[in-house]
Amino acid sequence: MTDQRHWTLVIHGGSGIIDRSTLSAEADAAARVALGRALDAGAAILAGGGTAIDAVQAAIEMLEDDPAFNAGHGAALTFEGGVELDAAIMEGTGRRAGAVAGVTTARHPVALARAVMEHSPHVLLAGAGAERFASEQGIERIDNDWFVIPARRRQLESMKADDDWFDVDMKYGTVGAVACDMAGHVAAATSTGGVTGKRWGRIGDSPLIGAGTYADDRSVAVSATGSGEFFIRESVGHEIGARVRMLGESLQQAADTVIASVKALGGTGGVIATGPGGEAVWSFATPGMYRGSATSAGERIVAIYGDEA
Repeated sequence: MTDQRHWTLVIHGGSGIIDRSTLSAEADAAARVALGRALDAGAAILAGGGTAIDAVQAAIEMLEDDPAFNAGHGAALTFEGGVELDAAIMEGTGRRAGAVAGVTTARHPVALARAVMEHSPHVLLAGAGAERFASEQGIERIDNDWFVIPARRRQLESMKADDDWFDVDMKYGTVGAVACDMAGHVAAATSTGGVTGKRWGRIGDSPLIGAGTYADDRSVAVSATGSGEFFIRESVGHEIGARVRMLGESLQQAADTVIASVKALGGTGGVIATGPGGEAVWSFATPGMYRGSATSAGERIVAIYGDEA
């Protein structure tokens, strides 16, 4: 594709019941700083003529290291009190993809997902096999306790005290990034700790290509956050791309329509998206979504609440 000399990066840090009454000023400020750092990391790559897939990985790694979000350091805890991390990455040129589920030692699950894409014949690896692959690939690994923060312990304890099997705070802190580079190629990546108190090796939509993560140069790059079971049933990422490619809908129209479908099923959450034309889009059916965007035109947004830009 001809060099178009413009680029776009869109990121999210999760959606849910996030409003000014539930989020402290300190948490608000910390989240905005973290989103800004992730934008800086990805934008620097795109501004230098780098690829969309490098940009989304760089942005995600920044968010995985930040305890403000439910991915990597600060991930939600399983019922047993540990972490099981999921991630996916996909590029739109050849629709190559890699994903991991239920990993416990990879500091950056998105880096492991990319290794699956580039150094294995597979798309999705899980559990012990993914851990062995991480070791073989020299992926940075870290003790499981590093991921655990006190706030997540309190969330788990609260859930158990209420005999509730659902995320008590209704904050889907999954992180995601989508980008369009100067060559018009798109990529998407998503990383998550899942939901608080998850059991039996539960896997949500984030590592499932076509559901929580999807990229196709013919249409769109999408990263989702929300009640994963519903996003899986709706095949959210692929559905948005199909509406753009086959019905000719705008990216915003397609995203809004699919999120409405998720809501009609009983789910909630949101998506970020871009396309080969460099659009910057988000759509969510929750009070808030941690989000941000940056473009080659100098436009930059960092927002949390539904009434922000």
